[in-house]
Amino acid sequence: MLMDSAAGGNDAGAPRAQVPGGEGEPHSPYRDARLGSTDKELKAGATDEGSAPGALGSPRQRTPRVKVMDPARAPQNQLPRPCLVLVLLNPRGGKGKALQLFRSHVQPLLAQADVSFRLLLTERRNHARELVRTEELGRWDALVVMSGDGVMHEVVNGLMERPDWETAIRKPLCSLPAGSGNALAASLNHYAGYEQVTNEDLLNNCTLLLCRRQLAPMNLLSLRMLSGLRVFSVLSLAWGFIADVDIESEKFRRLGERRFTVGTLLRLVALRVYRGRLAYLPVEQGVSAVPAPPPLDPQDRQGPVDAHLVPLEEPVPAHWTVVPEQDFVLVLVQLHSHLGSEMLVAPMGHGGAGAMHLFYVRAGVSRAALLRLFLAMEKGRHMECNCPYLVYVPVVAFRLEPKDGKGVFAVDGEMMVSEAVQGQVHPDYVWMVSGRGDPSPSLEPQWPPPSRKPQQQAPPPEVSL
Repeated sequence: MLMDSAAGGNDAGAPRAQVPGGEGEPHSPYRDARLGSTDKELKAGATDEGSAPGALGSPRQRTPRVKVMDPARAPQNQLPRPCLVLVLLNPRGGKGKALQLFRSHVQPLLAQADVSFRLLLTERRNHARELVRTEELGRWDALVVMSGDGVMHEVVNGLMERPDWETAIRKPLCSLPAGSGNALAASLNHYAGYEQVTNEDLLNNCTLLLCRRQLAPMNLLSLRMLSGLRVFSVLSLAWGFIADVDIESEKFRRLGERRFTVGTLLRLVALRVYRGRLAYLPVEQGVSAVPAPPPLDPQDRQGPVDAHLVPLEEPVPAHWTVVPEQDFVLVLVQLHSHLGSEMLVAPMGHGGAGAMHLFYVRAGVSRAALLRLFLAMEKGRHMECNCPYLVYVPVVAFRLEPKDGKGVFAVDGEMMVSEAVQGQVHPDYVWMVSGRGDPSPSLEPQWPPPSRKPQQQAPPPEVSL
């Protein structure tokens, strides 16, 4: 499903704008999915100012193929002006209102900021992953994901599965929150110096970041499973309490972010422990340690070399720290500041290039103490609770080996079977639309956008590709 727009206007940068008021199926050819389908919303009679469906929705009989991205188009520190972006929107994410929010909150600001777009609605799990595998990336200045964190996870892994992954992963990405968790968007909002907000306010702030066009590199986490699977994460890996809450609260998706509150309370009532062994490479050791020799497995050519990792069948290197096998309540590996739009789990920041946050809570913590930790986490004050069961370490690599088969992994909010896993952070590997920079206040879009008389509006130009 798609719509197109070409819009013009001004840049943005206001620190706080006043706003009124998923992924797992078989691959389908992208050309057919993109150009052979019809927007159900438009079919029902709805239209968008600045959109030009029509000709662009007509099917083309052509075999899908991958057009290799030109390395010369690697990003600088800012998107061009004007720019053209591909928006991947999940209409079922969060409360199911993403498309309406795009029309009411995002599109008017893009119209002022000279950002043209093609809007594509994902239709099933892993649809976005399939699409970016074969998309001709050179046509777009950025890929914009309007959903929760799961679709961004799909996009990054789809880019890393391309034959030109080394250049494809450098295509700038933008996160617009329209899911339940919105942790990545909340983190980018935090880095930009905005106050912690949710819902439409967070969406508005992130849209302003896109209008400002500033880019910054972000870390990428490479995960390797005992089964041989390799996955890339842009946010986190959770095991135990947090993963259970994330996955089990899916049934309350219509509650939006409140689903996590409900899930937390339910899991506290039936608190579990999880047997496992943990090891990690602290930041200070990772800087001074000599990396292991690059693996020779041809499969490892798809993606960066994890120089700090050895095969899971072997013991971790001697300079790693090993936590004795024990019962845990939770283990969390986190790349960014937020685990949700109201969960400032890493108030110490994003950890810097090549570093990530490791938290774990040992068994023995009381339900009351655990509840206090999560309540304090809203403002990032849980580290001040001085809970003796909570441990925090900045790391560059880790290994986690579940021993009793309990629990699941949640990787960027997506469920994975728990098995032995290890991971290494790769510094400054993904380019994201960010709040870094100092744009001119005179170029900020206004909210609400200035009203225009209908008879004075010229029809928007059609994007022909």
